[in-house]
Amino acid sequence: MSDSLIATDPIVAQNFYLEIAGENIILTGVSGLDVEADVVTIQQVGATGRAEAVKTRGNVNKAADLTITRMAPMDAMADPIWTWFNDIRTKGFSGSARTATRKDGSIVLYDGAFTEVGRFNFFKGWPSKIATDAVSTDSNDAVKETITLVIERLDRVK
Repeated sequence: MSDSLIATDPIVAQNFYLEIAGENIILTGVSGLDVEADVVTIQQVGATGRAEAVKTRGNVNKAADLTITRMAPMDAMADPIWTWFNDIRTKGFSGSARTATRKDGSIVLYDGAFTEVGRFNFFKGWPSKIATDAVSTDSNDAVKETITLVIERLDRVK
């Protein structure tokens, strides 16, 4: 029997990737993996005349925007995320395009032995913003993009 209270190794924050619409996209960062229930606060006055607050679950599960970071592609016009983003910017959401342009996907997490240990599934996502890093003649850093994915639901399933 071990004296350690920790039975498993931690998830290493650097082992993850994005899986979306049949594409596996390599990322350098992800934030917004927030799973939250809506809270409704009800104010009422009790029998003694003292105000009371009751908090209960609302009808909506909130989903934060996902922010993903990756190396900028060499050919943005052939890149699946840029193609998706440009389609939405030029065509918008109308008719059947509303459903076709929203995609489901996952952020997949791995342990140190590269076994899947966590999965966040998101639903009806679409890119609302792509921000490219500043460039400078005195930098040797690779250019990165930060992409905001608007999502309608996020579930941790593993």
